[in-house]
Amino acid sequence: MLTLFFVLALKAQPLPPDHEERMTKGLEMFRTDVAAILKEHCVKCHGGEKTKGDFDLVTREGLLLGGAEGPAVKPFSAAESPLLKMIRHEADPHMPSKQPKLPDDVITKVATWIDHGAPYEAPLIAGKTGARDKSVVSDEDRKWWAFQPLKKGPPSARGNPVDGFLAAKGAEKKLKLAPAADPRTLIRRATLDLTGLPPTPGEVDAFLADKSAEAWEKVINRLLDSPRYGERWARHWLDVARFAESSGFEHDYDRPNAYHYRDFVIKALNSDLPFDQFARWQIAGDEIDPDNPLAMMATGFLGAGVFPTQITANEVERTRYDALDDMLATTGSAFLGLSIGCARCHDHKFDPIPTKDYYQMLSTFTTTVRSEVELTLDPEKAKRDQAEQEMKAKELTAMLTAYENDELKPRLKKWLTSEEATLPRSTWQLLEITNIISQGGTTFKNLGDGSWLASGKNPAEDTYTLSTTTTARRITGLKLEALAHESLTAKGPGRAGNGNFALSKITVSATPFGGGATREVKLAKAEATHEQNKTGLSVASSLDEDPKTGWAVDSGGIGKDQAAAFTFAEPLDAEGGATLTVRLEFQVNTAHCIARPRLSLCTDAAPKIKDDTLPVTVAALEEKVRTHATLSAAESTTLFDWWKQRDTGWRERNDRLTAHAKKVPKNTTTVMICGEGHKPIVMHSQGAPFLKETHLLRRGDPNQKQAVVTQGFLQVLSRDSDPARWKWEPPAEAKFSGRRRTFANWLTDPERGGGTLMARVTVNRLWQHHFGRGLVATPNDFGRTGALPSHPELLDYLAGELMNNGWKLKPIHRLLMTSAAYRQSSMADNAKVAADPDNAFFLRRTPQRLEGEAVRDSILAVSGLLDPTMYGRGTLDENSRRRSVYFTVKRSQLVNSMLVFDAPEPLTSQGNRPTTTVAPQALLLMNSPQVRTWAAAFARRIEKESKVENPDDLAPIIQRAYALALAREPRPRELTAATNFIRHGLAEGRDKALTEFCQTLLALNEFAYEN
Repeated sequence: MLTLFFVLALKAQPLPPDHEERMTKGLEMFRTDVAAILKEHCVKCHGGEKTKGDFDLVTREGLLLGGAEGPAVKPFSAAESPLLKMIRHEADPHMPSKQPKLPDDVITKVATWIDHGAPYEAPLIAGKTGARDKSVVSDEDRKWWAFQPLKKGPPSARGNPVDGFLAAKGAEKKLKLAPAADPRTLIRRATLDLTGLPPTPGEVDAFLADKSAEAWEKVINRLLDSPRYGERWARHWLDVARFAESSGFEHDYDRPNAYHYRDFVIKALNSDLPFDQFARWQIAGDEIDPDNPLAMMATGFLGAGVFPTQITANEVERTRYDALDDMLATTGSAFLGLSIGCARCHDHKFDPIPTKDYYQMLSTFTTTVRSEVELTLDPEKAKRDQAEQEMKAKELTAMLTAYENDELKPRLKKWLTSEEATLPRSTWQLLEITNIISQGGTTFKNLGDGSWLASGKNPAEDTYTLSTTTTARRITGLKLEALAHESLTAKGPGRAGNGNFALSKITVSATPFGGGATREVKLAKAEATHEQNKTGLSVASSLDEDPKTGWAVDSGGIGKDQAAAFTFAEPLDAEGGATLTVRLEFQVNTAHCIARPRLSLCTDAAPKIKDDTLPVTVAALEEKVRTHATLSAAESTTLFDWWKQRDTGWRERNDRLTAHAKKVPKNTTTVMICGEGHKPIVMHSQGAPFLKETHLLRRGDPNQKQAVVTQGFLQVLSRDSDPARWKWEPPAEAKFSGRRRTFANWLTDPERGGGTLMARVTVNRLWQHHFGRGLVATPNDFGRTGALPSHPELLDYLAGELMNNGWKLKPIHRLLMTSAAYRQSSMADNAKVAADPDNAFFLRRTPQRLEGEAVRDSILAVSGLLDPTMYGRGTLDENSRRRSVYFTVKRSQLVNSMLVFDAPEPLTSQGNRPTTTVAPQALLLMNSPQVRTWAAAFARRIEKESKVENPDDLAPIIQRAYALALAREPRPRELTAATNFIRHGLAEGRDKALTEFCQTLLALNEFAYEN
């Protein structure tokens, strides 16, 4: 679709100085030779009987526009015109196609004509106008009904406007609305319609007893206020949104945190979130309201589509464009009822959607990716938890402070005046390293404090062997220090370029002085002053057998003295003396050796990295403490800080306070969103998660990139040619582009954008689910291949009412359900069936088969087993007692009982489900172990609730079953048949007989249909 740009550019190019003279000669050539050549060899395929490659040669405009291969002629330059190479058979496609090359003199004439500007005198076919640039949408294109402004004004008839519109249409065939259904049928219809569950006997009785004029409206309001409304109607939208919780394709990886989008839809519908906001959040919730968890969850709409999880380098671009196409195509189908995705490879064949428009809209999602973020789903609970946390912290702090003031400080004061006031020494005994050898050739210098400083060679891998002697008894541990030094990079304590080290293995062995075998000293555990992490770079990793894991100290430990204490599995007794050999292996990373090692031994019961070594500040007070000299306030504070940490009671209280501080309430949840600026979810891909820009692709092929596109919208729906009207600029510090919020502004603008069409599509979906089919029978296609509206004025009226009510859906539900049209009886009327076989006029009620979810949920409800728990992670277990909307939607493992009842595969947006009647549905109700279990529970319920004193009196039990399952009394013949059926089965047990009766009732057509 760059042909328009080519023509505009051509007009802007400087013309040859002699162009007028050349054009005059060219026109003469056209008259005498070229017109005949084009007619004989070219026009038949290019503008006559057919137009191959979208290349129309009938007019000069068509010649200059070119076709699918791009511009074919550059006026005044035959050498730069691809057409010449084609007719010379120097480039594909050859022209004429599959025929010999034109004679050289003919080709020369065409070339000379092009060099003279390629002028035409008139179209080559009389009466045919110039080629049209399909990238520009005309006023004629906008005349399609769906692209027109709303026609305003309700019908003149009194009462519910819906009835007025239908009555006016019915009058054309001399048909009237059917009489109202009976009250039991109506309350069952409404309850199933709005909640997907049957009414309870109590609800039925209350409605029948209410004789007020508002009785029916009160029922509607109660049902709309029920949380079950959101669960029921969310399932309708989830079909449209092609919602699933796995990626699809061969591996079908799970998306464990995608279920939050489903929860958002339920919550949005229950709260009657305005539909324009509902749409805006799903496109750009993270840009519109990033602090609102519901807005963030809503963006899961964009990321719900399929996506491959094994992407090779040559598939990266194609896969990314496929993902963008899924976002745009689903948005178009769901909100606008247009098959926008058809314009990916070529201008839409039926609707005025040029490829240029498609790619400009596609650029909206250029950097949009799936991410997982932490969200606080319940801010109020988080505030309460934070307040409780702070209150408890204050309580523990007060207890600790009271202990210090009331017990510790008096005890310290008493101790300072006693004869026992001496300060303890360290539990670690410094070892003198008598020899140290580097396998890699490193040299060492003894610094005189027990440590040795490495210098010289720093090999990629090395092993130090340190030797020392001891006569200590019951040695329980070894301390290895890695000390910092000014000569090292970043002060060390390692020799790596960043000052780090990585000890992959430490081993200790002992050889007695008096002779005897050398034995390995097993190390049981280790602790360190600092570890780089708690996994592969922890101090514990230096005890395993993996040479590529070990103790390292980056992430906060560089430039500081570090130490690790290793506890012996059994105490070592060096009576008589022994030589200890310590081997330090460094293989984790390149040149990551300890620069300044030092060793110490411990003979305490439990070696600890933090011992009782006096801090320098406390050691300086030793003389004052020993002589009971008066301490200054600062010295008293220093001594008390050291003293209290030695006290068991203080440590216990302080540990409780520290532990409480670590118990930060977990008020965040991991949620999968689809947006920008967050860490993307990356599968097994050999490329980046997104492309930096979006190109217009010829034939939709990423290998045939054309111009980089900027954001734009559908011309046919835009009553302002400047996209800047809707543009939103994000704050300078924002991580997102603002393109999706801009798109949302256009989408929901009823005056100059897509809002009017979105309103039509939305109310049509409501009508469809209330009446069995939409006013437009193709809810996802309002274009030229879709069905025409049966009642266009009614559709426009409802769309207007939606916007007038602030885009809230519940007022439209009330309007539809309080109409006489909704309350019609489904009794057969042969005259109406003959006059209107498809019930396109909606002048009678057509019974509707419940979806699989509603059938299953209704069985659970009447059995008394339905678990009303809302929200949260779903399940694939068909034994689950939660509502079916909470089944996990895994694309390769769809729930069988849902598939049997026509649940769609969530690959693309599904505007309506088919309704089949096939044997597997009956077989499922007859043979499913779940249905049998629930029928048994139903049997126990009816026997319990009927409160029969005489076991032989089956009538109350049967009547209760009919009331629960069908919201009515059994007819006399049904009561007799059911009684005989149960009695016939009593020989095999009462429980079984009642269970089989209940299962039969659940398998009735009447149970599965909303009449």
